[in-house]
Amino acid sequence: MAIVKPFRCVRPEPGYAPQVAALPYDVYSRKEACEVTAANPRSFLNIDRPETQFSHDVDIYDDRVYEKAGEMLKGWIKEGIFQKDPQEGYYIYELTMNGRRQTGIVACSSIDDYGNGIIKKHENTREEKEVDRIRHVDTTNAQTGPIFLAYRSNDEINGIVNSVTVTPPFYDFVAEDGISHRVWQILEEDRISLIQQAFGGIPCTYIADGHHRAASAVKVGLKRREENPGYTGEEPFNYFLSVLFPDDQLMIMPYNRVVKDLNGHSEEEFLRKIGQSFEVDGMGTEAYAPMEKGTFGMYLNQKWYCLKAFNSLKSSDPVMGLDVSILQDRLLGPVLGIGDPRTDKRIDFIGGIRGLKELEKRCSQDMAVAFSMYPTSIEELFSVADAGLLMPPKSTWFEPKLRSGLFLHLL
Repeated sequence: MAIVKPFRCVRPEPGYAPQVAALPYDVYSRKEACEVTAANPRSFLNIDRPETQFSHDVDIYDDRVYEKAGEMLKGWIKEGIFQKDPQEGYYIYELTMNGRRQTGIVACSSIDDYGNGIIKKHENTREEKEVDRIRHVDTTNAQTGPIFLAYRSNDEINGIVNSVTVTPPFYDFVAEDGISHRVWQILEEDRISLIQQAFGGIPCTYIADGHHRAASAVKVGLKRREENPGYTGEEPFNYFLSVLFPDDQLMIMPYNRVVKDLNGHSEEEFLRKIGQSFEVDGMGTEAYAPMEKGTFGMYLNQKWYCLKAFNSLKSSDPVMGLDVSILQDRLLGPVLGIGDPRTDKRIDFIGGIRGLKELEKRCSQDMAVAFSMYPTSIEELFSVADAGLLMPPKSTWFEPKLRSGLFLHLL
């Protein structure tokens, strides 16, 4: 059963919260991160991406970069930008995007639940990305970006959350991107106990977003255990910061693909080859987003196409039946020569929030062909994780993104 623990949160003073709250560190390039931090010196991105405090000739993995993150965090706490709550509690975090609300519980999850499969994964992680966050967490002695977890909706938990969100929040602001953020605190012992008991009846939770942050937090926790052989299991390093959302409130957007070249094929030959696995229909110059599973948009030479996978390609296997798998196994791999999309430099991935115009833009700059995807469903994610399998990389793009800096967990 899932361990979901209250914790002593370090959080911004309410007046600073709108400035501090930042999108996750990994949605920005270095250039974009520098632009954000230059415009807002109180953005938590200054701490999450501390290379922004150095000139571009300093490597982002330089020891000084991580040390700077630790220095800045201590400085912001000393300045009073952040405060540490006097007692353990839960927090309710509500995000509203285009009128659609999702409300989660901010808490700490167990690194042992991660290890024994109660917290289920659906993606592989890349070692170099893990190492970066391991060093960040270890040096700052804090988990600064919450892991986005999902669970099957539960009436008891929904009732508790609803009873809290009718009261005034202590954070209530709209970010520059138009997404509303509201936060409530739960300190009452009876409510805390009810939440713990309710999650005790939930068999598992699922990582929706933040696989690298989760893996890194767990590895820091295991490292601290080795350094403290007398640990009891109750120390903060045995847990990681998370926000848990019911599955029926979540939205997954497509994760689109762009590829640098046609792998030596002429346009005519390329279209002929993909016609062996897909029904190919020209859609003109109007951007095309697929409307059902098993279909794909393709942008090539300033024209859009609809690709419909032949029925023979569809599969009941949780992974092989995913649209991202069909595209990879039947087109990106055999036709375009993208063997491992995690490491191949010829492919890039574009989050659905950027829209189809971004695909057209990339094809006018540095890419030859783009593919718009039908979004993976939360049910598909759960099926893959329940089967103990892994999705191909970049299968899901969740919106809205949780903000970093609103909740910190010190180790």
